[in-house]
This record gives sequence, structure tokens and C-alpha cells, in this order.
Amino acid sequence: MNLPNFITLLRVIAIPFFAISLWYGRLWLALFIFIGAGLTDLLDGWIARRFNQRSRVGAILDPAADKLMMLTAFILMSLASNIEISYRIPVWVAILSISRDIIIATVSLMYYMKEEYLNKTPSFIGKFTTGFEFVAISVGLLLNTVSPRPWFNDLNLLVFYLVAILVFSSGLHYFFRVFENDLHPPS
Repeated sequence: MNLPNFITLLRVIAIPFFAISLWYGRLWLALFIFIGAGLTDLLDGWIARRFNQRSRVGAILDPAADKLMMLTAFILMSLASNIEISYRIPVWVAILSISRDIIIATVSLMYYMKEEYLNKTPSFIGKFTTGFEFVAISVGLLLNTVSPRPWFNDLNLLVFYLVAILVFSSGLHYFFRVFENDLHPPS
């Protein structure tokens, strides 16, 4: 196992600790773990590119780790009513993001099972959306850790409306890429 994959694996291992911290109201710890996960995502990618340690396992494990962390955060911060937080992720934003990820994973799996080539290199908008989701959830966690201010709710909603726009746009972009792949398969 190379170093980038090991770092990614640590990120996967951190997910239950993030969930438990959030579940039991340890918001500063949850924020610390979540930001740590985001930073290690940048670190493992940089190491893989810089030291030519890219691998097929890493190409699958890295985005899976991101999606599992996002899934955990979206579910707990939107639906878990026993978690005492003032500023939640709107349920419809969580559903939109999770649905997009499920659809993309399903389409990718269908292509894989048919043994057809599908250009799955992440696009800029896909990477930007994932990065913005990390920032938005971090902002949401931060807003819940400090003393409430009247404008926090508006900021929280604005950030997650932007997440929804990016999620929808990146989903459309992905499907245009798949459609283009079907029309013009690589030789």
C-alpha cells in the first residue's frame, strides 16, 4: 500500500469518529475531524501526483472516502433530529446531493459491468463541487459551534443554496459527458 492510499484509508477510518462526535454534540471535535479529512484529501492527491504514486485502488478509494464522509455529514446534519444544532443542512439539499452521487455511481457501475469504456476522470466542476461541499459543511459546523448571530441562518441557507446549484450543475455536466461518450466512444 502506498502512502496516498494509506492517508485515504485513514480518512475512511475517521468517518465513524466524525459521526460519533457529531451525534454526541462534540461539534468542535466533529469540525476538527471534518477539516482534517478535507486537508488529507488534498494531501493524498498531491503526494500521488508529485511522487507518481497514482494507483487504481487510489482512483476508487479516494472519491469513495469523500462520498462516504459527505453522506455521513449530509444525513446527520439534515435528518438526525436528536443532534442539537441550530443550523442544519436543508433536507432537500442533502437529498439532491446524495441522489446525484447514487445516480453517478450506478451509471459508472453499469458501464463497468458492460465492460465499456467510460471516461471517469473527475472534471473541474465535479472537483470544485466536492471542495465547496467540504467548505459548506465546515461552515455549517462552525456556525453551530459559536454563539448564534442573527445573520447565521441566512449565511447557512446561502451556502447550501450554492451547494445545490453546484450539485445540480455538476450532475448535468456528468450526464453530458456520458452522453458524449456514448456518441463518440474513444478508439
